[in-house]
Amino acid sequence: MKRKLLAPPLSSQLDTSGEAFIQNRSDMLEQLAVIDDLLDEADGGGGPAAMDRMRSRGKMPIRERIAHVLDPDSPFLEISPLAGYDSDYAVGGGFVMGIGVIAGTECMILGNDPTVLGGAITPYMGKKWMRAIEIARDNRMPYVSFVESAGADLRIPTGDGGSRLRVQTEHFAETGGFFYEMIELSKLGIPTVCIVFGSSTAGGAYQPGMSDYNIFIKERSKVFLAGPPLVKMATGEESDDETLGGGQMHAESSGLADYLAEDEMDAIRICREVVSHLDWAKEGPGPTLVSEEPVHDAEDLLGLVSRDLRQPVDIREVIARVADGSRFEEFKPRYGPTMVCGWSSIHGYPIGVLGNNGVIHPEAAEKAAHFIQLCNRQDTPLLFLQNITGYMVGRDAEADGIIKKGSQMINAVTNSTVPHLTVIIGSSYGAGTYGMSGRGYRNRFTFLWPTAKIAVMGPKQIAGVMSQVRRARAARKGEDFDEAADAEIVRMVEEIQEAGSLALVATGAVSDDGIIDPRDTRTVLALCLSAVRNRAIEGARAYGVFRL
Repeated sequence: MKRKLLAPPLSSQLDTSGEAFIQNRSDMLEQLAVIDDLLDEADGGGGPAAMDRMRSRGKMPIRERIAHVLDPDSPFLEISPLAGYDSDYAVGGGFVMGIGVIAGTECMILGNDPTVLGGAITPYMGKKWMRAIEIARDNRMPYVSFVESAGADLRIPTGDGGSRLRVQTEHFAETGGFFYEMIELSKLGIPTVCIVFGSSTAGGAYQPGMSDYNIFIKERSKVFLAGPPLVKMATGEESDDETLGGGQMHAESSGLADYLAEDEMDAIRICREVVSHLDWAKEGPGPTLVSEEPVHDAEDLLGLVSRDLRQPVDIREVIARVADGSRFEEFKPRYGPTMVCGWSSIHGYPIGVLGNNGVIHPEAAEKAAHFIQLCNRQDTPLLFLQNITGYMVGRDAEADGIIKKGSQMINAVTNSTVPHLTVIIGSSYGAGTYGMSGRGYRNRFTFLWPTAKIAVMGPKQIAGVMSQVRRARAARKGEDFDEAADAEIVRMVEEIQEAGSLALVATGAVSDDGIIDPRDTRTVLALCLSAVRNRAIEGARAYGVFRL
């Protein structure tokens, strides 16, 4: 029988009729509208003409293929859907990846979008592909790939509408790394299943070559290291696609195809059958607590965070709209109050929560390190809700041991072995990013709200520090300091740093797993908490040396 946390529901002090809330909500909806347009663009792949051409050949777009392989009415958590934003490549990177349920089994599902450069391996597609393998490996999930690829894209956009050819050796490190990691999955006992939906050449051909199970489609799958033109150039041999690398040939002669489907839907049916016979079982426990809807409305999350991230946010207001029954047992509430720590649950999954209510002071860092150790002792995953400008600086903070205690927190995060989930709702600046388990700390999943900003420090601080350096240099040299010119430089630096810190820029570079609607935070976290339980959850019992 599932038990219920005894902690009472959090109360809310949020004024949903106030001017600040209404403005924040309006701004958030405006940002979400931009993201929705970009998601539609990604869904459109290579554009209407390319999509129409694909359908005219009786082929389904990649997202339809994925939709058909999923269990009815089950969700698909897409990862990095806006990769390639603000680049010379298509939004989405010509590749779709995410977590979905096939035949009752959570799988990492990925596939080329052949309407974008014929499914070629671009830099953004490569980043997403490597991330897909990482998610499958770290969370012990079967890996299902839908392949239709022209191989490596040897062009490099120059940024002015043109392109240059990639040096021939440049793609080896990329594609070779993918194949190495794919084989590692199989070595670790993680099944790899591949459906070839169309022409797959060179790097595209090696994907089925390195998969555990291969499903080809009659008269559709074409798999060869070199297509007919290259074969003729290399050997003088005349051939056509079907006899050289058709699905029937590979099913009857080469043995590369394990199953030969009649059409795309038949291939998807076979894929579901293959996954069902894997008899895959999670190593971690299912939900152990009662799942309750939060007491407070998730719609309120739209009005919490201002575009001006200097405005304070009580992170408990977020927890109250994400946690089961809004229940939260806070740890050391009177000590280090700028760090909120405590136990809760999401859809019945226990979770330890760390959230920022201001800059991290020495005692707040010390509390966080203690809490992380406790969660590792009881094998409880950690959720980091980031809105952090960094660790406290100044004479008093240094005397109070901010370096030592901040390092204790980072040490605890680094040595922690329970799954980490991170949601950046506002600022993610400086070393605070490290202490709050930023992407570099091997957290399982990282998502952003549209209001997130990620940088070494705030734009005003960066511009101000650079101004002080220029002023000090002029003083050392005995030169007059041009205040007007410096003010213009400060303005430009602030604008550049502000633009570079935005959530869309970060997600376009695949530095996270995607931007989410704040109202979806609870659902996204629940899907992640379910996924991480494919692997046994074991907290750290030993840590590196803490400087005490």
